[in-house]
This record gives sequence, structure tokens and C-alpha cells, in this order.
Amino acid sequence: MNGAESLVRTLLASGVDTCFANPGTSEMHFVAALDRIPGMRCVLGLFEGVATGAADGYARMAGKPAATLLHCGPGLANGLANLHNARRAHSPVVNCVGDQATHHRPLDAPLTADTEGWARGASAWVRTARRASEVGADAAVAVQAARTSPGQVATLILPSDTCWDEGGEVAAPLPVPVAPEVAPDVIETARRLLLSGGQVLLLLGGPALTERALADAGRIVAATGARMLAPGNNARVARGRGRFPIERVPYPVDAAIRALAGVRHLILVGARAPVGFFAYPGKPGRLYPADADVHVLARPEQDAAGALALLAEAVAAPKVAAPEYRRPEPARGPVSSDAFAQSLAALLPEQAVVVDESISFGRALFSGTHGAAPHDWLQLCGGAIGEGLPLATGAAIGAPGRRVVTLQADGSALYTVQALWTQARERLDVTTVIFDNRRYAILQHELAAVGANPGRTALDMLDLGNPEIDWVRVAEGFGVPAARAETMERFNDLFAASCACPGPFLIDLAT
Repeated sequence: MNGAESLVRTLLASGVDTCFANPGTSEMHFVAALDRIPGMRCVLGLFEGVATGAADGYARMAGKPAATLLHCGPGLANGLANLHNARRAHSPVVNCVGDQATHHRPLDAPLTADTEGWARGASAWVRTARRASEVGADAAVAVQAARTSPGQVATLILPSDTCWDEGGEVAAPLPVPVAPEVAPDVIETARRLLLSGGQVLLLLGGPALTERALADAGRIVAATGARMLAPGNNARVARGRGRFPIERVPYPVDAAIRALAGVRHLILVGARAPVGFFAYPGKPGRLYPADADVHVLARPEQDAAGALALLAEAVAAPKVAAPEYRRPEPARGPVSSDAFAQSLAALLPEQAVVVDESISFGRALFSGTHGAAPHDWLQLCGGAIGEGLPLATGAAIGAPGRRVVTLQADGSALYTVQALWTQARERLDVTTVIFDNRRYAILQHELAAVGANPGRTALDMLDLGNPEIDWVRVAEGFGVPAARAETMERFNDLFAASCACPGPFLIDLAT
């Protein structure tokens, strides 16, 4: 058995049975091992950023890590942006990266790079295999590290000789550490704060945004008069009719400050204290009031959902029903953010998965879809745009049988448009809606926010309309059927039809 075979067998034994790959020469023995060892589903991405973003989406929906397979240092570099997003989402990923053979590295061949150094910025755990006999043990530790709460990127670098040399040994799965529980005195402190009569805000993140945890938070809010919010960007939120709705901290600094005004006690539940995405001249970096006291009920690596359940009992919160929402009728007439939210709430299938990289057009979509059918809402967590299409690809593989709906800004879609090819190749049930405004609209807002005074050259750099991008032809070129909509009536018809048919479909929505 060579090292590559021990790697595949150890991953399978540890419960990792899906690999998103863009391999090169150094990884050919891993690819060959897939022929000889059944059980690993290998999904090809045409760009490393597709593979890493898909691994993120898969982990969020499957609740376990996928592996990635990337080529040498520059291949890793191509995937780093979406590994950064996965790290911020606390998604478990076993990131396998090939490298020069140990005896070839001193020759400084063209692809030689500081692979470990590049990996560290996006990984919680990094190791380079030294010999074939250790690859299996290294892989078992990588899976354990990836699955350690709250979920981590673990990068295993594999010099090619450690894969082709004989002497590989399969390692047994290692135990996964249980998420630490919250201490009783922390629950008691939160109870006293909630019953003190002051302005208390629960900021919920991570596992605190699951259906059951939101129900417990809803009980606490109803019993104590506190408020609850989610961070602006979240890995996964359980939403829709029958579930407790939660709003998010707004992206614009001024709006966020207004939303958090008056808070006296900020209790963090699996979330970090809210800060602005960027620094802006004359505006604070922290979004909560300067005189607010910040308390931690549960750190991101702790059992946030369990803490909420204990806190609900501590404040004697009775069971309460989620607010009732009526499913609206689809919107008609011109396309707008509010109209789109109305139609999405009306037409979204049961148990859909919504992947939101809508950027500027999407500001009304979250608040406008509380009345949709029960669904999960996934967002870009690290701010590195270009993850929406890969995230949806991985989510569709991680949640088979559920329709995935991608709400995708046109500018960021161009970063990883190759994901459409993977969706077609794998026949994934993904409906992609491209918000086609032919510009980087978010950057136009940012120009104003930082007080810049742009001229023609600056504005031209934000323009995607010269030449215009034909999204229908782009999608069809990757094997995905597509059509254009310029009214809400046309969108409604296309969206309903796409959700009723298997396979991927793209709607180019003129905004």
C-alpha cells in the first residue's frame, strides 16, 4: 500500500467520503487511488476556489467535513479566498495539498513555494507529511482537527513521494472532542442580567441559529423583554414559517449603530461582538454603544445551543409559538429588491437551501422572506466575494433532495463562474438567480462611505457593462440551461419551473 492509498482509506474510515478536487501532477497517485478504493465521491472543480468554496457549502449542510485536493503552492493560493471564508464560517474542511517531492524540493523547481506559510493564514491546523508510513496517521489527526468545535480548516501538505512510496498504513479514526459546556455561574449571570430590567440584547451566532436554539431564544425574549439579533453574516440560519424569525446587524455602519442604540448589556451567544466591515473616516469601528457591557454566554467553540436551553429554563420561560406569517402572493411588475423578496417568499420550495451572495441588491431579501416555506439561509462569512456559486454547489451535494437557490450578484459571480460547469456535470438541483446590474454596485456605495470623490476613471473601474456580459450564453456554455427575466412575472414563471425540474438552471434577472 502506498501513502496515497492509506490517505484515502483513512479518510473513509474517519467518515470523510466526499472530495472536491482540482489536482495536478503531484496528486496523481491520490487520483489513481480513487480508482482502486471504492467509497470516495470525487467532485471536479475547474478552479481551486470552486473546490474550496464547495467544501465549505458541503460542510455547512452535511455537518461533517469534506476533503479538498489542490495542487502545490500556487494551487493552494488559488483556493485561499474561499478557505478564508470557510474559516470564518467555522466549516470543517480537510484541505489536502500536494507539494514537491522531498528530494526534489531543494532544486527549487518553478512551482516550489512556501506552501505551509500560505496555508497557515486560512487554517487552524497545518502539517506536512514526512514519509508514506505517516500519511494515514497524519490524515486521522487532520480529520480530528477539522471536526474540533466549532469546525476548522485543517491543511495536510503531501509531498508527492509520500504518496507514491510504499509503506502506507491506514490509521483508525480519532475521537472528536465534544463542544465544551457553559459553566452554571455563566448561566446565572445571564439570568440576572435578563431579569434586571435593563436593555439586553442577545447576539446569536453559529449553532445558536438552528431551529431549536432560535425557539429557546424566542422563549427568553418573550419572557424577559430582551431583544435578539444575528450577526450580519452567518454560516446557516434556520428560517421560514413555523420558526422564530431573527433580524441581522445591518451592514452599513450608520444603520448598525441605530439598530444597536440603547443596548446596555450585550450577551454574546456563539458570536463575536459586532464591528464594522471596514474602517470609515469619522465613524466608530465597534457598532455597539461605548457604554454597553459585553458578556459572553457561550464562546464560538462552546455549546451555544445547550446554553440557550439552560438559560430559557433559568428564566422560567414558558413555551411560546413562533409568530405567524402568511405566505404572500408573487409580486408583479418592475423588478426591485422588495418585489423580488415577495416573490421569493411566495415561491420558495419547502426545505430549500438559500445561498445569499446578493450584495447590494439583497438588502431587503432577508427581512422580506420570514414568511417563506421553512428553509436554511447560507451567507458569505469571510467577505471574500466569489463564493456564492461554489457554496451552492457544495450545499447541493451535502443536502441531496433539497433545492438550492443561489442569490448571486453579477460581479462576484465572475470570480468563480466555473462552478456552473460542476453543477451541470453533477446534475445538481441548483437554481441560480443572477442580479444583473452590470456594475460593482457595492463598491459605488463604498466610494461614498469613505468620502472619495471619484472621477471618470474610478467609475469606469466599477462598470461591468462595456462590454455587456451575456449570462444566458455564459451559463449555456457551461452546460446549464438559462433564460433572462426583465419583469417579475417572467421571473415568477422561470423560478417556479426551475424548482419543479431536476438539475441546474440560471435566471439572468435584469436589475
